[in-house]
Amino acid sequence: MQRVIEIVELARAESEGEVARQMQICNACRYCEGFCAVFPAMTRRLDFTKADIHYLANLCHNCGACLHACQYAPPHEFAVAVPQAMAKVRRETYAAYAWPPSFGALYRHNGLAVALATAGGLALFLVLALALNGTLASGPLAGNFYAVFPHNLMATLFGVVFLYVVLALSLGVAKFWRDVTPGATAPGAAGEATRNALELTYLGGGHGDGCNEEDDRFTLVRRRFHHLTFYGFLLCFAATSVATVYHYAFNWHAPYPFFSLPVLLGTLGGIGLLAGPAGLLWLNLRRHPLEGDVAQRPMDRGFIALLLLTSATGLALLAARGTGAMALLLAVHLGVVMALFLTLPYGKFAHAVYRCAALLKFNIEKRLPSRIALGAD
Repeated sequence: MQRVIEIVELARAESEGEVARQMQICNACRYCEGFCAVFPAMTRRLDFTKADIHYLANLCHNCGACLHACQYAPPHEFAVAVPQAMAKVRRETYAAYAWPPSFGALYRHNGLAVALATAGGLALFLVLALALNGTLASGPLAGNFYAVFPHNLMATLFGVVFLYVVLALSLGVAKFWRDVTPGATAPGAAGEATRNALELTYLGGGHGDGCNEEDDRFTLVRRRFHHLTFYGFLLCFAATSVATVYHYAFNWHAPYPFFSLPVLLGTLGGIGLLAGPAGLLWLNLRRHPLEGDVAQRPMDRGFIALLLLTSATGLALLAARGTGAMALLLAVHLGVVMALFLTLPYGKFAHAVYRCAALLKFNIEKRLPSRIALGAD
């Protein structure tokens, strides 16, 4: 076990050293200074500490614009490939800041096979439970989900999982924040960081024409697919939140009519979670190895697969909720959703949390005097 830890630490140190090397070259060149937040943040530094490297790696949006613009990219002897170098460190930071710490290794194994196996296993367990108590053979239940799984049972299971996810991600990002930030604050920084996150400002390539995918053509397609995914996820969460208010505050119980607010929000969110992840998977399959960390692709695709399965099973459940297939589809959907939430703290979803923290630091930092101007190193 000690040998494994030593190997992991050595790999992490090599990845961090490679980012520091490339940032020194970029700091001398500065051709990409206006591309995204990474390069203005880089110019405030002469040396790059471990905390600086972790911050810059999570500030990077992995859009690929700097790679396509770089005159020192491979096969040049300087071999500058910032998106790849940043992606390798980024995955290491997820593992390093994971809570509980022993679960950090899950980032190395949370791939497509694990995601599908977890979803399939949970779905199968729920299906077998329904088969044993005869629910699957009971016929149409008029869309009444709680006749299949009692409301209190579902609320308790998903409530516990949701609280755990929030706790694990909060403790992880709090540790990251303590390491990369000296505690300074600045008025307006939080608002601008929120706008940057919601608009995906830095997937615009600095000039607003977008970033690069498989060639030198600028495109906003990655930004649009991210928006569909992000806002689809938020709409689904809003649907669940509104249904919770209906249930507890107004005593309005499911099933809700198709044109009710929870169903409309869930339908729109499900469509977004189909289109967005499908597009991101298409881009992921076409990406050049220098535009990211190849070792991280199984984790990326596992998360995308769970998002796709969540939306597909949810929309199928909505379409068939008045039929005899409803109980089976509900069990499958709940198994997939449970798998998605259980893997959130230890998969690709973490990038959104750490990137928001890095954006907040960037917006605080740019409002403060430069460390270089003050003579700091």
